[in-house]
Order: sequence, then C-alpha cells, then structure tokens
Amino acid sequence: MLMNFSFHKALRARLRRGVPLGLLALAAAALLGGCGRAASSEAASAAPEAAPPIVQNGQLHFPPGHPQLALLGVATAQPSQNIALDLPARLVWNEERTERIYPAFAGRVAAMRADLGQTVKAGTVLALLASPDFGQAQADAAKARAQESVALKALQRQRELFAAGIVARKDLEQAQADAVSAQAESARAVARTRLYGGDARVDQQLAIKSDIAGVVVERNLNPGQELRPDQSGPGTPALFVVTDPSVLWLQIDAHEADLAALQPGSRFSLTVNAYPGERFTGQVMALADAIDPTTRTIKVRGVVPNPDRRLKAEMLATVHLTQKSPGGVVVPAQAVTLRGNAHVVFVQREPGVFEPRTVTVGNEGQSQVVITAGLRAGEKVVSQNVLQLAQQYAMGIEDAGVKKEAQ
Repeated sequence: MLMNFSFHKALRARLRRGVPLGLLALAAAALLGGCGRAASSEAASAAPEAAPPIVQNGQLHFPPGHPQLALLGVATAQPSQNIALDLPARLVWNEERTERIYPAFAGRVAAMRADLGQTVKAGTVLALLASPDFGQAQADAAKARAQESVALKALQRQRELFAAGIVARKDLEQAQADAVSAQAESARAVARTRLYGGDARVDQQLAIKSDIAGVVVERNLNPGQELRPDQSGPGTPALFVVTDPSVLWLQIDAHEADLAALQPGSRFSLTVNAYPGERFTGQVMALADAIDPTTRTIKVRGVVPNPDRRLKAEMLATVHLTQKSPGGVVVPAQAVTLRGNAHVVFVQREPGVFEPRTVTVGNEGQSQVVITAGLRAGEKVVSQNVLQLAQQYAMGIEDAGVKKEAQ
C-alpha cells in the first residue's frame, strides 16, 4: 500500500514538471515486474521440503520420490571367483648389486675421477683423497717391513753363531720369536694399506675405488671437500653409490590376507605412472617375518628385470596379481564402511528401504572387497554416498530414541 502511494505521488510530480507519460509507463512496468519476481522467489522458497527418512524396525525408510534416492548407487553382490589384487609398491636399488662408499680416513678431496651416470668397472678410481692419516698407515707399513728385514737378518746371524757353538740355544730361540713377531706386524700393516688401495710408497694419496661393476647413481662429493670417518653410518649419505640398475628390487606393502598370493617364486605384473598402459613383470623373492603394528601390512620383496633401464629407483608402482577365491561374494570397496571395529554394508531390502548389516571381510582390494559371511549373492548393497546414508541412519536412530523418551 505504501509503495502504491509513493508511486502515485511521484507520478503527479512528474506530470507537474511535464515528463512524458510514455516514460512514466515504462518505469511503472519495470517496478511492477520486479515486485512480481520478488513475490515468485518468496513463493518458491516457501515450497515444502521433502520429508526426511525415518528408522523403523532397524531399517531406514525414504519417502517415495525422495531426491536423495537418485544419489545412492546400488550394486549387486556377485559370487566370489579369482580375486584381482592391486597392491602399492616402490622400486629400490638391488642391494645385492649395490655398493655405498664411505671415507675410511680423514682427508681432503684432491681430484674427482667419476660423475653421475658413469659406467665403472671393479677397481675403477672414483676420487683421490689427500689423507695424512692414510699416510701414517703407509709409514707404519714401511716401518714394519724394515723391522721384519732386521729381525730376519738377526735370526740368520744367531743361527750361524749357534752352529759354531758361540751362543746359547735360548738366544737363538729369542731371535726366532723376534723374527716371527716382526713378520706378523709387517703383514698386518701391509694388509691394512692394501685394503684401501695403498702400495709400498708413502704418498698420502688414498684412492676411493669401486669394488663392483655398475653405474654411479649417487655422488655426494666435491673437489676440496674435507672428510672425516665419523661422517659415515646410518642417516649419512655415502660418498658414492654404485649399482647395477639392470635388476631392481620392489618393496610391496601387503595385507595378511594377500600373503597366499605372495609366496617366494610367485610371479606378478606391475605398472608405473611413467608408462601408462604398459606392464612389467617380476617375481617374489622374500617376505618379512613381522607385520607392521601401525599399518598392519607386511613387507614383501620382489625382483624386477630392467635391462633397458627404463624403470628408476624410488618410482611408485602398483602390483597386479590374482588370488584364488576364498568363497563368499564380491562387492565394490566403496560399499563397505566401518562402525567401530565392525565392517558394515547397507542392503537395499526394497526401493527406498535400506538395512545396515554387519559382515565378515575376507579380502580387501582397492576396487573390490570379498565378504565371506553376512551377505548372499544377488543381494543389492549401496555403493555410492554410503557415509552420508550411515549418518542419516544414525540420526534416525537418535530421533527415534528421543521420541520414545518423550512418550
């Protein structure tokens, strides 16, 4: 009413100022049209909402035509046959063909002889280290060899004097003991230097060598860098990592129910994101003797041939294999939820009526779950928006309890 009064007042004012009636008619039509749209919007918002589902006899009932029913995908439980398992895995270096090189003596890097990606043979020098500590070991070896020589000459003289009857037997025996001791010390000192590539010279040059043939896949060394023996050990990067990348290891995270298909000698295929649609083959080599208490998984090691070196260490992979059916039925993995420690599925008893049911899970895959008890083949289970349905069921149970207390 107030709007009409204001409009007529404005109309009279425009007429007094000589505004054309055509323009006034257009303004009136726009104003009335806007009011009509507002009224339609208010009427639409006042439309009644669909009635919520209710719980009766342990079942969740939706009213006919409820819009949420279109969002609940339903799948039919199928008899279990051979199960396709997809397990997460990670490619790593083959530790039986890998060497990690750490410093044996303190020193400074004098020269680099190898770099990443370089193919090396056993005995190839990777770097030269100027090491006073290694020079001390070389000097000890030289002293030990000189003392051995002196002890052997003294023994020879004692033998000649004993044969001439000039010295006593105990002097000869003492010379023999000194010679044996000097020989042992010389052998020890020389073996120590040879272990690290030293020879008869005292040059303080320690050659860092590879003991295996392979490829340099990691280098954590630069010219002039100072090194110490305490820089080696767990958590410390090696100076060089040399490996044979033609054969890789695969670390598989498996569940207890998957172990039957992952025995030593079992063959599998795997895929990686770098080569979509392409499959590689491998073989199970060993299983861990303990299950991780946090993830409830067990580590399985496989070996994967990699002759063309297309696969790389630390690639994430998916292992594909087949396990014999344990019986029961198969449903989509999205259909199974957890309620406490129990596995639950929602069975469609009839259109719009759903019943939660506790089931026993025999095998859990990424896309399918085998149920060994609690569900029959041919029954229909909700496979989409299951968590929302479970929440509505819990709310329905709570509302039913409140109403019962009110009565």
